[in-house]
Amino acid sequence: MSERRIRVLLLFGGRSAEHDVSRVTAVAVASALDPGKYDIVPVAITTDGRWLLADDASALLAGARDALPSAFEVAGTPVAPSADPTRAEIVSSSGPAFAVDVVLPLLHGPYGEDGTVQGLLELAGLPYVGAGVLASALGMDKIAMKRAFTACGLPQAAYRTLRDGHDVGEFVTLVEHELGYPCFVKPANMGSSVGVSKARDAAELEAAIATAFEYDEWLVAEEAVVGREIEVAVLGDDPPLASRAGEIVPADDFYSYADKYETGAAQLLIPAPLDDVAETAVRSLAVRAFEACRGEAMARVDFFYETGGPARGFLINELNTIPGFTPVSMYPKLWAATGLAYDALVDRLIELAIARHARREKRAGRQR
Repeated sequence: MSERRIRVLLLFGGRSAEHDVSRVTAVAVASALDPGKYDIVPVAITTDGRWLLADDASALLAGARDALPSAFEVAGTPVAPSADPTRAEIVSSSGPAFAVDVVLPLLHGPYGEDGTVQGLLELAGLPYVGAGVLASALGMDKIAMKRAFTACGLPQAAYRTLRDGHDVGEFVTLVEHELGYPCFVKPANMGSSVGVSKARDAAELEAAIATAFEYDEWLVAEEAVVGREIEVAVLGDDPPLASRAGEIVPADDFYSYADKYETGAAQLLIPAPLDDVAETAVRSLAVRAFEACRGEAMARVDFFYETGGPARGFLINELNTIPGFTPVSMYPKLWAATGLAYDALVDRLIELAIARHARREKRAGRQR
């Protein structure tokens, strides 16, 4: 008798500004899942937060995987996780509930990468791929993340924070004196460079602050670091493993949303042209950053490599707990360069999710 296929709930879409990126990622991951090993259940989350069994995507997945569209549609039958954590089921509005073995959340940005969905899945008793609630929240909130890095003595660029409703003029003066121009302004909770601006003077800084506040109540202003952009992928739990390092050569002033998803003009150098000492150092720092945020399963850690001016070496920029996951994204490409192919990488992440869930279910206090 053949072994039962693992039922994977592919969760995509979401409420954040990165909704469309997630739809593209879902197609890439679905294409890599072996149909002989996995039964894929595509579930889409609309921009207003409704969960739908993606009927069109299900029909497409029943056919040839090489005929899939560039992105799955967000449409279908309403569904929701079961309120009974002992059942590990998805409840449908138009049919019987169905069991799920593991959830693969491909939700970039708020309401998906920030611990909210992870908490919901914990309450529903569903195993899921990626970081837990704490690491997801830390990885999404740039302010909390930077404070975790500081607490662990990790090197990073100087920054200042502001909450909406506080004195913008006073903050502009603070940034001018303590960070200088140019500087970058970012929403505290957002990814894929959404809402990020470079400011070269007070007028641009005020405009950048207004842009960032369109996305979040808190923002971060960071000093501009003149250096190279280096990224490392981390995989596993105990111990976590670091991939070869890669380098981004932006076509824009910085690695913008357009660079990442629209123009494709940025260069990705894999492996990065670093000597052995520098690569060993940045891979070690990536693991330390992962552990500082209580990372689990996967993350991409982004660095600046400052060799001129103060020449501070590697400075941690941020950690992403659900990195871009298309075949041309840095996270899978870095693992491919390290010897782990895309499909094997997805297999490993699913194995880690199921093992973590089983491990946690044995702990005292988790009554069943």
